[in-house]
Amino acid sequence: MAQLLAAVAAGRGRGPHLEAFFGCMYYAAMRPAEAIHLQRSQCHLPKRGWGMLNLTGGVVASGKAWTDSGEVYEIHSLKRRAVSATRLVPIPPTFVRMLRGHIDRFGAAPDGRLFRNAAGNYLDAAAYGMPWKRAREYVPTPNGLSTRLAKRPYDLRLAGISFWIHSGVDPAECARRAGQSIEVLFRHYAKFLGGVQEHSDRLIDESMKEWANRASEAPEEG
Repeated sequence: MAQLLAAVAAGRGRGPHLEAFFGCMYYAAMRPAEAIHLQRSQCHLPKRGWGMLNLTGGVVASGKAWTDSGEVYEIHSLKRRAVSATRLVPIPPTFVRMLRGHIDRFGAAPDGRLFRNAAGNYLDAAAYGMPWKRAREYVPTPNGLSTRLAKRPYDLRLAGISFWIHSGVDPAECARRAGQSIEVLFRHYAKFLGGVQEHSDRLIDESMKEWANRASEAPEEG
């Protein structure tokens, strides 16, 4: 994924502007609609260490006939959340630096949005789909999986969540950061959760052995 993001940054046209956009989907497991809506005020980006994103919603293309304002795009609350709900997502130093670099280079739109199309408007699938397709063509992938690996930009979100699970992050925390229910997480990431459960079993087994050894080494009373 790091190689794919680097390929986006090195691409022509809008590629450099979109590296951090795709980074949102991988490092913060954001949905495309949430990344499109991301504003500078939602980002806590320290010079060192982990940062934090405070997500508030997403931008959806509904068409003029389907919005109250008559605009093509409409801002929605977070998925399955109340209108006023927010979601805090910690982000690693690598991504903090990426976002800081993006802001230093490209600034933000008048309304604070970090990402926009060439005309300064909301990003749409056409604006980020082609740069992603070009990046995939230039990055070698293992075992001949170039036709399937991260085929859609949305696959970055799936890869990010899978990496959290594989790293041993508690499934409930993975679900919270991703903004989905624990039931959905278990349904879609069962194969990764199986590995985490095996790892958890080993940790519990080691702890039980440690306490058993302590008990056997304890001095007898009397």
